[in-house]
Amino acid sequence: MKSINKKRLNELLNRCKGKSIAVMGDIMLDRYIWGKVVRISPEAPVPVVEVNKESIQLGGAANVANNIKSLGGEPLLFGIVGDDHSGKDLKKLMIDKGFNNQGVLVDHGRPTTLKTRIIADDQHVVRADFESTEDISQHLSDRLFKLLEKSIEDIDGIIIQDYNKGFLTKSFIKNLIELALNHDCPITVDPKFNNFFEYTNVTLFKPNIVETQNALGFSLDSDERVSIAGKLLLERLQCDNVLITRGSEGMSLFSKNYSENKVETKARIIHDVSGAGDTVISTLTMILSAGGDILEAATISNHAAGVVCGEIGIVPITSEKLSSSFEINKTGKTKK
Repeated sequence: MKSINKKRLNELLNRCKGKSIAVMGDIMLDRYIWGKVVRISPEAPVPVVEVNKESIQLGGAANVANNIKSLGGEPLLFGIVGDDHSGKDLKKLMIDKGFNNQGVLVDHGRPTTLKTRIIADDQHVVRADFESTEDISQHLSDRLFKLLEKSIEDIDGIIIQDYNKGFLTKSFIKNLIELALNHDCPITVDPKFNNFFEYTNVTLFKPNIVETQNALGFSLDSDERVSIAGKLLLERLQCDNVLITRGSEGMSLFSKNYSENKVETKARIIHDVSGAGDTVISTLTMILSAGGDILEAATISNHAAGVVCGEIGIVPITSEKLSSSFEINKTGKTKK
């Protein structure tokens, strides 16, 4: 884990301001129903939740863009929504946040991905998903790629946020990576299982431990096995860096020069892990775009994940919250 003093942290956070980051991926609307459990239902052995309020938030790739915005960057979001009420709610939220949503297209043949969570007494009770996971049409894929192509010269980085909802097809992924490489644009990836091994030659590949286990076919129940997995992914994907997020075990970072670093978790109290992966990839990409090295980016994004896990619901990270999460000792270095 890398020690970062306050001066360096603030320098990197200040440099994040105004950075333009393209976010390509599955856009979702997160709906929350808040209440308290009053009794067990007489109809079935399930809790009855007395609802106090409802709220909606940006989810999936839109949450990544929201984190970019809250860190002072300028997200350029690319994705699809349906021609439905949830799609309209999503677009309104983007406008309210000041996003450039010209890359968000309407697919009349599918619903907007909607995740509805019921939170009772500060506990996540159940989630209901409305979605289609069919691949988007070639026509929509081509339109989105052309929109990115027009903006590529002004972009400081690209995030691919894959939730296996059909937005990222194999041919689309290939074209995105080629475009980024041709323009020396850093590209970071938060993958899911379906396209796991399609993300070759990227700047950073960030799977979580469950996704890595499923893709490689063996258990990652020790540091030694995680180390084997990280090196296998580096070799197979020919990427610059692999960052395996490990929940309460923190993160393991593997770089092309075969260096390996363990980044300990910074979460003190975990209320809700929803959106933590989005926070990690967005913070990490912003720090890289601001001139931070890969270990600085991993360390700072780990702090960011610790902050958002301490809150209920999907909450974006801010520079202020991130800065205050660093406990600076007398030597000016972060405590381990």
